[in-house]
Amino acid sequence: MRLSPRDRSPAPLGSRLLGGRDESSRLRRARVQILLTVFLVGANAVGAALIPALLLLVPGPNLLQPPYLVPLAIAGPTYTVVAFVIGAGWGTIRTLNSLRWSFTGREPTPKEQRAALVMPWRLTRLNLTMWTGGLLVLGTVTALVDLDGLVKVTSVVALSGLVVAAFGFLFSEFALRPAAARALASGRPARVRLTGVAGRTIMAWALGSGVPVLGLIMIAITSMIREDVTVMDMAIAILGLGGIILIIGPALMLMTSAAITAPIRSVRAGMDRVQAGHLDVELSVFDGSELGRLQSGFNRMAEGLLERERIRDLFGRQVGAEVAEAALRDDPELGGQERRIAAYFIDLIGSTELAASRPPTEVVDLLNRFFGIVVDEVLHHGGIVNKFEGDAVLAVFGAPAPNPDPAGSALAAAVRIRGRLAAEMPECEAAGGISFGTAVAGNVGADRRYEYTVIGDPVNEAARLAELAKTDPARLLASEATVRAAEPRVAREWAVGEQVLLRGRPTPTPLARPRAEQAADGIEADREASTGTR
Repeated sequence: MRLSPRDRSPAPLGSRLLGGRDESSRLRRARVQILLTVFLVGANAVGAALIPALLLLVPGPNLLQPPYLVPLAIAGPTYTVVAFVIGAGWGTIRTLNSLRWSFTGREPTPKEQRAALVMPWRLTRLNLTMWTGGLLVLGTVTALVDLDGLVKVTSVVALSGLVVAAFGFLFSEFALRPAAARALASGRPARVRLTGVAGRTIMAWALGSGVPVLGLIMIAITSMIREDVTVMDMAIAILGLGGIILIIGPALMLMTSAAITAPIRSVRAGMDRVQAGHLDVELSVFDGSELGRLQSGFNRMAEGLLERERIRDLFGRQVGAEVAEAALRDDPELGGQERRIAAYFIDLIGSTELAASRPPTEVVDLLNRFFGIVVDEVLHHGGIVNKFEGDAVLAVFGAPAPNPDPAGSALAAAVRIRGRLAAEMPECEAAGGISFGTAVAGNVGADRRYEYTVIGDPVNEAARLAELAKTDPARLLASEATVRAAEPRVAREWAVGEQVLLRGRPTPTPLARPRAEQAADGIEADREASTGTR
């Protein structure tokens, strides 16, 4: 799956802080660097601030007084500065260098893909390494002064380090979403195990609730072992640690839930767009867990729907919207049904001379304009264009979709087409014939290839009437049966005349022509419509 600009949501990566897809690579790199540095420095600063607070709350020797104060006051800040420089500075720069491909638009290698997806864990390991070093430094300094404070300082530093690692992971995973999205857009690499929803939830519970509860248990054990711990010391320790838990625990759970719900919200927004009819939606896949698979699955679904709609539209253009709807709705099979239909056949006059006297491109343009007018009016009057036969068109009214007045619809469409052709295409003429009767409408062909068509006497009679109309001044003829079958408001606009024996037919056919005043009114109305007065 490729990244494309089709998703126009304001926060394609789940947050406006991460920008959009159209921003420059330089701006994206600066944004990621700033967010990553601020988040990691902030998380470590909170952890460093937790240490003196916990040292005051946890029962045991007071490490903020002599003889511990001076050694810890020197070792603690010194190591903190070194750790910040290495962790936030060197770690951020190394991370951005390994993700340089994501800011240049280059396709990543499988190794670079894996590195982008596991980068939050690498930064978390770096954080834990720095805090482990701090635990060793402060623990060693404390042990050199007095072993009595070793357990207290190591437990406090370990608790603070775990909290910082958890927040650092969530922060770095958030800041590195643009790189993860680029990596996932190039395909999911093999042999990459990432924490899913269950793992994130367990981590949030363990660090937000489990570890603090473990700290409370350690305080209880310390109070039982040490005789100098008073009830007041116990109360202060529990209240202080409980207050810290009430702040850190919800914050950690909130960040974890936000990381989990961000992909779900993007899928929900995409579903809303699809429901509104916008099938050209593609989500940014920025989560490597099963939630990312949900985003990818939605994109595949949207692509399938869009492809189906394209095929449906193409199918409808090829065979007509009504025929396509009937084929999609019902199980198509060979054969047909008898229907009362009106057939309208229209043919250009002198098309051979036009083809001989004009360049092929002009001929094609003329035919397309001619077909455009015919199709527009046939569809507007509830019919279908059944066939294009060179420079002729066969339209059917009453099949496959029922029509309450197929004869009247065909007559009205024919008059309207004649008027528009006279106004919009005066350089060419066309002759049309209309017939009404019983025909068989259905699928004709073989099991592997068939088409919807109408077979019967009305089709043949319409073609013969169109042929005769080429020599008739009206250029449009209908059978008397068609006029009689039409609604009165349409039938009164036609005049029945003489009988003619059409080629290939055993009996004469009474002819009908549009009344002169009605035809003139139709032509004038079409001229006004073509000049924008309607």
